[in-house]
Formats: sequence, C-alpha cells, structure tokens
Amino acid sequence: MTDMEKSDSAQAVAPGTATEKKQPIVDLKSKPDQLHEYREEEGYIVDVDSEDADAGLKLAKDGHTRLIPQPSDDINDPLNWSWWKKHIILLVISWTAFTPDYGSAAGAAVLIAQANEWGMSPDHVNRSQAGNVAMLGFGGVVAVLLVAYFGRLPVSFWFILLSAATAAWCAAANTFESFMAARILNGFFSTIMQVVGLIFINDIFFFHEKARKINIWAGFFVMSPYVGPLFSSFIVTTQHWSAAFWLYFAMVASALLLIIAFLPETYYDRTIPASEQPKGSHISDLIGISQWKSRHQRNTFGQAIWRTVSVVMKPTVLLACLFYVLTFAWAVGINTTLAILMSGPPYEFGAKQTGFFYFTPVVAVTIAEVVGHYLYDFIAKQYIRSHKGHFEPEVRLRATFFAMPFVIVGLVLIGQGFANTWHYMGLSVVWGMYVFGMMITTVALSSYCLDSYPEASGEVSAWLNFARTLGGFIISYFQVEWFTTRGPAESFGIQAAICGASMIIIVILLKWGKAMRLWAGPLKFITS
Repeated sequence: MTDMEKSDSAQAVAPGTATEKKQPIVDLKSKPDQLHEYREEEGYIVDVDSEDADAGLKLAKDGHTRLIPQPSDDINDPLNWSWWKKHIILLVISWTAFTPDYGSAAGAAVLIAQANEWGMSPDHVNRSQAGNVAMLGFGGVVAVLLVAYFGRLPVSFWFILLSAATAAWCAAANTFESFMAARILNGFFSTIMQVVGLIFINDIFFFHEKARKINIWAGFFVMSPYVGPLFSSFIVTTQHWSAAFWLYFAMVASALLLIIAFLPETYYDRTIPASEQPKGSHISDLIGISQWKSRHQRNTFGQAIWRTVSVVMKPTVLLACLFYVLTFAWAVGINTTLAILMSGPPYEFGAKQTGFFYFTPVVAVTIAEVVGHYLYDFIAKQYIRSHKGHFEPEVRLRATFFAMPFVIVGLVLIGQGFANTWHYMGLSVVWGMYVFGMMITTVALSSYCLDSYPEASGEVSAWLNFARTLGGFIISYFQVEWFTTRGPAESFGIQAAICGASMIIIVILLKWGKAMRLWAGPLKFITS
C-alpha cells in the first residue's frame, strides 16, 4: 500500500474506532467543482512550463502537456491503466458500437426480398427500418439514465445480452409483424455503446488523447451502416434474407463475449479515498452487484433523470444537436432507401450491384479516419500555441469548416447525378464526399460537447445520438416519395441548402458559445 493509500485509509476511519467501517463522508456541495479541471471562464490550461512538474503537477511524457484530469496515485485509477488495457477497452466498445447501425442498415438490403415473401411493397416493409432507427435514439437516452444510477458495466452487459436475443428473433421471424417487433426492441437495446462508449473514453483517456480516441470509436459506428447492406446484399443473392440477420446475431454475440472477457467497470471517483472506491469481482461488477452495494456513492434515480434532462437544456448542447439533425439526417435517409432508389431505371441494380456500391462510404470513412487523426490535433495544438497554453471547447468546431464543403457539394452532385443519369461511378464519388464530411463533423461535435461538459460525457453523447437518429427516422419516411415526386435535383438540392444554412449555428457557437455556457452555468453533477 502506498503512503497516499495509507493516508486515505486513515481518513476513512473515525478517531478511536480503527476497525469500524463507515460510509465515506463527501461534501456534495463542493464535490461538483472537483470532478474535472475545466472552468468556463478560462477554459482548459493544457500547456505549461516543465517547472510546474516540480510543484507536483503531473505532465505527459513530452514534459509540458498537462494531464487532464490529474490522475491519483492509485494503480486502480483507470487513468493509470496500461496502454494495452486502455486500447483493448477502446476496441471492445468500438466493436460493440459498430453492431447497432450495422444491424439497422442490414435490413435496407433485404427489403425487396422480404416484400416479395410477405406480399407487401418495399416502402411498407421499410417501416420496420424506421422503427428500428427511432429506437436507436430513444434507447440511448434511457441507457445513459440507467448508467448514471446502476453503473457503466452492468447496464452495458444486460443491454447487449438483450440485443443478442432480439437479433436472433429478427433472424427467426417469419411474419412482418414479428419481424417489426423484434427490430424495434433490438434498436432499443443495441444502441448502448454508441452512447456509453464516450463515457468509457472519458474515464480512461486524458484530455489531449480524447479527440483521436473519439475518432476511432466514431469511425466504427459511422462506417457500420454501410458495411451492413454491403454484406447483406451479397448474402441475399444466394441465401434467404434471414442469413443476413443470423450473421448480425453472431456479431452481437461476439461483442457480448468481449464485454464479458475484457470490459471492466471504469467508474472511479477521485473525490473519495482510494480505500473507499467500490470494489468487487469481475462477475459482480458485470451483473451489477458491486454497483448496487455502492449506489450511495453515486446518483439517486431522481438525480439520474435530472442529469439527462438538464444537459439538453444547455443552449450549446441543444444547438449542437440541432446542427446534427439538420446535417446527418440525409446520411440515414440515403442509406435506408438506396436499394430502392438504385433498383429502378436507369441503373436497375440487383442485390450484388448494390453490395458493390456500398464499398464507397466504407472507403470514405476510412479516409476520414486517417485525415481526422491529424486534423483534430493540428487545430487544437495551433490554438494552444497561440493562446499561451489555454484551450476553449469551441475550437473543436473549426473542423466543420473543412468538412461541410464536402457535405454540401456532395449532396448537390448526388441530386444532379440522379437527375442527369450520371454513370454510377460518378454517383459513388459524390456520395463518398458527403460521407467523408459527416465523419469529420461527427467527431468535431462529439469532442466539442464533451469538452464543454466533461462530467456529462454519457448525456451529451446520448442527445447527439438521439439527434442523429431522429433526423434519419423522419427522412426515411418520405425520402423515396420526395425523390420521385419532386425530382432528385430539387430534393437533394434542398438538403444541401439546409446543410449550408445550418452553418449559421456553427458561427453562433464560435462567436457566442462561451458566453452562452457562462450564462447557463455549470451542471454541478455529483459524479462524472
């Protein structure tokens, strides 16, 4: 036991009762100010003189980057875990976040086969798709509420267990009604790591590392809705449509096994002594016994509800979500209806041709991953150097000025391509432009909201995910009709105009975002 741990143990024992165990005494009024080192007035102090290390300030290996948050001396502090352990966790949460949108979009490629089997129109069968997308958003909000009360790991485990069960139900369904019920429930349970993943990243990585880690995690779930129909399109050319969902079930089951084997509970409260941190076996952490025993150290259920509501009431979060609705909706709309759009003249794509077409966004996301790996750090470091080591969250939004021209031009050219019957390779390139831009934008928005409210990593992620899926849910209901009645040039042109107009929101956040955060005040949660 280290000297600090001995000191912590001494603080937890009442005088004269050395063997008596007591609940930790925490000043709830002052605790919110201890949860993170971000202050609205001055932003983050990231870069400091190496002399500050002599004063006990912990720095990164470069000798001048301040570790935010400052880790404790406890080896069980997630910030002190090894590089390998942290990145295994990152891989597990990223793979799990990959599965919900994969399964959701896999249904888009089997719509025609299901319509033929059940004697329905593809547009009618697409309602199961819309229901699934809607629950991806709603499920994330409920999940983060439960995580605030029950803990990260057990809620993740039980949700993914139920996701695996409902994925098997999707594959085994033999009527549309049964399939739609399974799809709705699967959407609700499967989405959790698209939300809670940001909590895990916030728990185990330092401030200067987070943008790149978010880039990896987001890359998985932004790419997944394109890999789903890619695989499913090839499968339905030789197999029954249910085979596509049995593959999805296998993927969710593998994520469940990885969670059981490698994912620990990452909640750690640095405001209490190391000796009073919740402790338990991996199995008790997994199913929630340990977290239930230590629930007095976290939020009440009422506080968990208020956390979720209060975050979206912050004007900067609300504006970021509005921007996401207005820009990402078209990604979901295109993806869920592409098989229908491309099956008609002049392209008359079959399942195999549609599958090949989905290589485009996969390549686009991969390129965005590589570009983003350097772009986010370049923007941040440039600002820090020119502002004497300080950093403001709004700086993250500068990446959108690089990304949105690809989004706007991509949408315009998609409309022109359909209207003027371009070669499908031309459509492929301009679709890739849009996807590339949205990948960059997704990471910028996630990083901005996390930096603004680091104690609410799950809540900001939940609302961004809700915004992403809400837009897709709405657009999927009228995308095909809009395309056919108003024409592709007009429909996609309007979408591009909406994306262009939405940049007003980014300008507002860049100019007045800090003032709005100061006006709204801090969240003052008692736990991160």
